[in-house]
Amino acid sequence: MRLRSLLFVPGDRPERFVKAAQSGADAIILDLEDAVAPAAKPKAREAVADYLSAPADVARFVRINAIDGPYLEADLVAARGADGIVLPKAVGAATVRSLALLAPMMKILPIATETPQAIFGLGTYGEVAEHLYGLTWGAEDLPAAIGAMGSRRADGSYTAPFEMVRSMALFGAHAAGVAAIETVYPAIRDLDGLAAYAARGAFDGFTGMMALHPDQVPIINAAFTPSAQQVEQARAIIAAFADAPGAGVLILDGKMIDAPHLARARNIIARTGGAALPDGRD
Repeated sequence: MRLRSLLFVPGDRPERFVKAAQSGADAIILDLEDAVAPAAKPKAREAVADYLSAPADVARFVRINAIDGPYLEADLVAARGADGIVLPKAVGAATVRSLALLAPMMKILPIATETPQAIFGLGTYGEVAEHLYGLTWGAEDLPAAIGAMGSRRADGSYTAPFEMVRSMALFGAHAAGVAAIETVYPAIRDLDGLAAYAARGAFDGFTGMMALHPDQVPIINAAFTPSAQQVEQARAIIAAFADAPGAGVLILDGKMIDAPHLARARNIIARTGGAALPDGRD
């Protein structure tokens, strides 16, 4: 499943479901957790279950509430028919295993950095990779959990503790061999800032990003879709190695290329929806 953009929509706002689905996002996340007040959760579950009862042209995830809270059973009933579950407050592989036992047919996207304990479990997700769509992180719950005043400086950049957490989540996803999903950009109207943030995420190795508003989706999709120039260069690298079987190092356009360049080229082709043939040619 291609997951460049995943758009949140509150579960208690069913009038927004169709618009979210038509936004161009690769997936929408029907939120039963933070976006819905406790008193509104029963109605939200009804709305989500009703929406999931009919087919749609977009992947649909449901963000349930924490699995150690009082809402889990009802949330999972509402999520039947979804393509996957977004798991908040995940604390490593053990949390995924617990949920997988209760919903064995559903793949999971954990939000893996919302508690201090969770940081120390980021290297364990490879143990449960078969249950995962990917791994994502968040910069909102953790500051409150540790008594920080926030995660970002005035210019929007992360402070040192949260920059570290972002990097660890990125490496945790790749260590597990699953999609690395960047967190939301909360300044909804700052589309230039979003473009820079999403571009940085793609540059750093994230493969997709979560969104808070439909207007953010096209910008995120563009950032996480390889450019024509990148694809052309990747094809040239793959073809060069295919023409020189067994070569470890080659010169292409006056520059040295080796195994890491070939791996990066194959990743780029994979992100376009293509795949290299056995002989290395696309």
